Amino acid sequence: ILEEMLDNGYPLATELNVLKELIKPPSIVRNVMNTVTGSTNVGSQLPTGQLSNVPWRKVGVKYTNNEVYFDFVEELDVIIDKTGTTVFAEVNGAIKCQCKLSGMPDLVMTFNNPRMFDDLSFHPCIRYRRWENERLLSFVPPDGNFQLLSYRLGSNNVVAIPVYVKPTISFHGSSGRFEITVGPKQTMGKVVDNVAITMTVPKVVSNVVVSNNPEGNFSFDPVSKTMRWEIGKVMHQKISTIRGSMPLQSGATAPDANPTILVEFKVNQLAISNIKVGRLDIYGEKYKAFKGVKYITKAGKFQVRA
Repeated sequence: ILEEMLDNGYPLATELNVLKELIKPPSIVRNVMNTVTGSTNVGSQLPTGQLSNVPWRKVGVKYTNNEVYFDFVEELDVIIDKTGTTVFAEVNGAIKCQCKLSGMPDLVMTFNNPRMFDDLSFHPCIRYRRWENERLLSFVPPDGNFQLLSYRLGSNNVVAIPVYVKPTISFHGSSGRFEITVGPKQTMGKVVDNVAITMTVPKVVSNVVVSNNPEGNFSFDPVSKTMRWEIGKVMHQKISTIRGSMPLQSGATAPDANPTILVEFKVNQLAISNIKVGRLDIYGEKYKAFKGVKYITKAGKFQVRA
């Protein structure tokens, strides 16, 4: 693959559709045929789009049902100190596309608040000049799955945090105690899914004993000293709490610092940046296509310091 991608050490063919035509993806049938005939997966002809002005799209693409889907996936990187104050908050997002459109469609996507985008990284199919002048995305999409662009919202923007985590951890004598409370915060009425809490306790802790009956599943790995609490769904105005003790190893002294808590979650149909698609038009083709847009917010590096 690298041999086809590079020309004298310089990148030449980097588009997935072009590479799939140059080197056929492996399969059981193709491997059997290659063994019998002695051929390879390397194509004998130059890809149809290699010499066109849109090398990322194949020529003559046909679908019975024409449809295109866009997923706005945003990851929330947050650091919260032990007083509950947000020290750092940043949103890293990407627009992922699944395109099943016949022919050579030309798409135009507009947003309700395009000025919120920061540190943009575009796919080569996007016409950069139209974005600079009109703040809209105009492009001929590749066929199949691809990432249209990635973006970032820095700490200058106000970032809403959909969950709150309130930990209380203390060590006295030969044991420690902990209590962690998790609840919804700014969810815009959405349900927070796949909520999980991970905490690596100090090495001097011999075990973690839960004293209440917490919601979800709890596990502790004595080798890696990692406790994990999988809550699942956090509904509106619903609070989940876990508490217990952490006995220390014999003769060990209490640790100087408390551990950091890592938070995981996922919220469907919510763009935490409030970026939304205003309109999506398809030009150059006469058919009517189905168009779908989905928003997903999930935790990236979400840390709560205790």
